Amino acid sequence: HVQLVDSGGGSVQAVVSLTLSCAASGYTPNTYFMGWFRQAPGKEREGVAIITRGGGSAYYSDSVKGRFTISRDNTNGTMSLLIRRLNHEDTAMYYCAATKNLFCTSYCEKVALDEKMYEYWGQGTQVTVSS
Repeated sequence: HVQLVDSGGGSVQAVVSLTLSCAASGYTPNTYFMGWFRQAPGKEREGVAIITRGGGSAYYSDSVKGRFTISRDNTNGTMSLLIRRLNHEDTAMYYCAATKNLFCTSYCEKVALDEKMYEYWGQGTQVTVSS
């Protein structure tokens, strides 16, 4: 079976960086898109960063472009999200997700960030930003 374990969250001050990690097992890593979604209390869940099967392309939501960097290491089934210049709007529960059912040749930035495309989810890791 496929299992995702996400970690790396915490409570941090502004103007620091934080790296979230997702450890995947039970599948062949390079057959899955992987990504990160977040949900703040009272807000809708938002796709923030997606990386393709081989790690060759990444897609980011407009709200995080320039600050978030997603990467993956298919040799050990891990994925990471580097968050730079954190601010209070980044406070949310962050979820690792993976899918084998995403086929994207156009409109990829929109399609890949659609949560409906993902069938496997981590338990979530909390990020809290405060001064």
